[in-house]
Amino acid sequence: MKSLKLIERNLVYKAHRVEVYEDSMLKPDGEIVKYDFVHNRNGAGILLVDKKIENGQEKEEMIFVKQYRTTVDALDIEIPAGCQNYPQEDFKICALREAEEETGYIPERMYYLTKIIAAVGLFDEQTAIYIGTDLRKGEINRDPDEFIEIIRMTPEEALKAVYDNKIIDSKTIIAIFAYNDMKSKGLIN
Repeated sequence: MKSLKLIERNLVYKAHRVEVYEDSMLKPDGEIVKYDFVHNRNGAGILLVDKKIENGQEKEEMIFVKQYRTTVDALDIEIPAGCQNYPQEDFKICALREAEEETGYIPERMYYLTKIIAAVGLFDEQTAIYIGTDLRKGEINRDPDEFIEIIRMTPEEALKAVYDNKIIDSKTIIAIFAYNDMKSKGLIN
């Protein structure tokens, strides 16, 4: 199969979190074309599922964080997530840290789902996605620039929020659908 070949990468802009590059790519016919490439640290996110008994019935609630995002100039509902503290930090450790820091909950049981790249044609940031259950209380320890509201939804409410465009974050949508699928197949208890 014919494909492009990277021949040069030039740093165009470096910010506090991302680096923007211009890539020179060689086409199979010999023509050189330019591509943009954005580098960011990898990270992890985790869908926390809390189970409790209400009126003699088991009730499940998914725990989300609601915070302002400049990219959409609005409040966004997401799973707790964040970047690795250092390049080789274990994705699971990252997810556990973010869960406790942002929500005050620590899952006793974790299920690895997948790693995603939200915009593979432009970004290299990989995000590992987990589901966490059997929650115990920890301590909230948010970053100074994090202003977060905790949102709880049943799995049905979360699905409806996706279809109503109230949840638009890709890692969050993947986690919601994966949880419901795994639950229906008995892969999560």
